Amino acid sequence: MTLFSKIISGEIPCYKIAESERFLAFLDIFPCAPGHTLVIPKIEEDRIFDLPDDYLSGILPFAKPIANAIRAAFPCDRVNIMTVGFEVPHAHIHLLPMKGLADMHILSRKSKPSQEELRIVQEQILAHLS
Repeated sequence: MTLFSKIISGEIPCYKIAESERFLAFLDIFPCAPGHTLVIPKIEEDRIFDLPDDYLSGILPFAKPIANAIRAAFPCDRVNIMTVGFEVPHAHIHLLPMKGLADMHILSRKSKPSQEELRIVQEQILAHLS
């Protein structure tokens, strides 16, 4: 069972942003920027392109309102998607608020915010999520 599967089952708590029958979105606890959110399928699959087609085609529509809420909550030019996949053997995408090309190395700038700081970020995103 992966770390993300334990989050899905509720065994490990998370700062949940959104959930559907097939997907879960929650804050990265070592964010690269405020609003850094992970979107995961609720099935264990290591690689993003090994997901069944319906999951692969469904992850972006699930992520779209979350990305819009992140952009509304935090000053950025856009919310980009990264699929790295080496940290946890469970397919996932990173939603990363970025201001420009200088942020392309954003994954090397992880931080460790407090639980209170994460709760505030969660509230800011949820306030913009319709």
